[in-house]
Parts: sequence; structure tokens; C-alpha cells
Amino acid sequence: MGASWRMTQMSRRHQRLAPNTRVPIYTLERSQVIDVPLVDCWRFFSDPRNLQKITPPALRFRIKSELPDTIHAGLMIRYSVTPLAGIPLTWLTEITGVDKPNYFVDEQRIGPYRVWHHEHFFTPIGAERTAVRDLVHYVPPFGPLGALLNVLAIRPQLGRIFDYRDQQLRNARELISFA
Repeated sequence: MGASWRMTQMSRRHQRLAPNTRVPIYTLERSQVIDVPLVDCWRFFSDPRNLQKITPPALRFRIKSELPDTIHAGLMIRYSVTPLAGIPLTWLTEITGVDKPNYFVDEQRIGPYRVWHHEHFFTPIGAERTAVRDLVHYVPPFGPLGALLNVLAIRPQLGRIFDYRDQQLRNARELISFA
């Protein structure tokens, strides 16, 4: 029920961003079960400094702002990333919602996408495991050319980024115990 409501809200928000246009809104959804309790999983994901640990090194991800130990609604995070052709880009995201320890959302304020809305869900599975689900809605830049870029470069790269994260989290106990 909660996820479908959030998607409905997303649709209305995107319609306000691009009224009377036929801008495609792409969705990426990934799920993974990791072998750590919910409290440890939340502690890891809610510390924004840990994002670098699960981002492919080739992206040259660098945090550029002072950060607290844990996220909160309204937190702005500035970083640089090199997604394509070795060109570094500034990306500014805002944490727009937090429901500790089950959910948070980040939205791009400045960056490579026209729209980026990323929901993170955490659900306990017994006492020692957590289901992690990501739901991303995005609109590429460059209007109609963005649809072609999505097929040729953006979607495949997002797949690689989330594959890398999944791989890093397979050893979640080791990764998270050092967070």
C-alpha cells in the first residue's frame, strides 16, 4: 500500500514538472536480501559517507560537503561523479523524507538528470536479514535525445552501478561491521 501511494505521488509531481509534454519517466527497481539485521542495515545506509563504499570506483565518486553521521529530511549532499567520458559533474541531492529505519528518499537538486527520485526501502526478514529495495524514477537530460541516451548509455550504466552495489553487499556483514 505505501509503495503504490508513493508512486501515485511521483506521477503527480512529474506531471507538474513537465505539463503538457510527453517526457518519458523511467523506473528502475532493484531488490536484494542482505545478511544483517535491520538496525545494522539502517545504520549503514543512513550514514551518507558509506555511499562511496558501494559506488563503483570508475565513477570517481567524491563527497564535497560536510556530513552528519546520519541522514535527516532536508539534508543536502554535494558530491562529484564522473559518469561518462571522464567529465566530472557536480551532483546535489536532498534527503526529502525519512521513516527510520524503514525508508528514506533522495532527490537530485543539481546534476545530470532532469529528474531523479530514489526511494530506499528496508524490511526485516526475521532477526538477522534485511530486504533492501530501491525504486528510482528518473528523466534523462536532452529531451528526445535523452530517450536514445537512456537505451545506449544511461540504463546500462545504472544497471552496472546497482550490480556493483549488490556485489559489495553480498559480504554485508564485513562491509557493514566496518562502517
